[in-house]
Amino acid sequence: MTTSTTDTAAPAPPTTAAYDTTKPSEPEAPTGAPLVGRDLTIGYDRRVISVGLDVEIPAGEFTVIVGPNACGKSTLLRALSRLLQPRNGQVLLDGRDIARLRSKDVAKRLGLLPQSSIAPEGISVADLVARGRNPHQGLFRQWTSTDEQAVTDALAATNTVDLADRLVDELSGGQRQRVWVAMALAQQTELLLLDEPTSFLDVAHQVELLELFGHLNHQGRTIVAVLHDLNQACRYGTHVIAMREGEIVAEGRPEQIITADLVSDVFGLDAVVIEDPVEGGPMVVPRRGPRPTRPDDHSALANPAHLR
Repeated sequence: MTTSTTDTAAPAPPTTAAYDTTKPSEPEAPTGAPLVGRDLTIGYDRRVISVGLDVEIPAGEFTVIVGPNACGKSTLLRALSRLLQPRNGQVLLDGRDIARLRSKDVAKRLGLLPQSSIAPEGISVADLVARGRNPHQGLFRQWTSTDEQAVTDALAATNTVDLADRLVDELSGGQRQRVWVAMALAQQTELLLLDEPTSFLDVAHQVELLELFGHLNHQGRTIVAVLHDLNQACRYGTHVIAMREGEIVAEGRPEQIITADLVSDVFGLDAVVIEDPVEGGPMVVPRRGPRPTRPDDHSALANPAHLR
């Protein structure tokens, strides 16, 4: 993560008039939420990102974490998935300390698509996706028709069947991203954590994947995704967590918390929030900045000779 070196003023603190910023009380075990973070202090090396963070991932929802760059979205997701060990606090998976669970047991319950992944050199798409079945293998359970079907279904769901025999090294960034999603789907977990899953994808494939995640959610899976596009978060998310400077400043259903005040306070963006004409939820429309008004500004742009 990078830190800005400019002297621009930070956005004003969130106002409580537009949305509820009251910090939730510490959850009591069991909460009914499949994934819970309690009093988390998380960061990298000497840099602390969040202190005393409490979060619950509601069962059966499509939770989307939003916020500006370097606000702690991906750091929180890494802590929840056990990729990052909290300096303080506890992550509970189904009411049990995730740090004390066997890796294979976690992988049977929780699938993860990290922000960046590296495939072994020379591996084919089919073999990489098949690795999503590793948690289900064991000394007395080898590859079965169930595993084969899971891989076939994952390739079909991500539109990567025609890539199955190709090497991952040969694929474009967007194709590789869809293959990594296929591997996560092949795990067939009830919990799926996605860190910027639409990275490197064109808009058509972004929508295709988000529709897939929405379909999985409607089937009962609990989805957690970090997204940068607020309108995608509003359209596909059923529960939104808004973060700023390592803190959760608002959470709830998109239509309850996504307001012009929140967009301004969290992102420093002047925008209006209107009704999505297709889905009916909130849609964020940024206002344009100041426009040039001097005639000579326009003429200079139109006639490069004026710039000589």
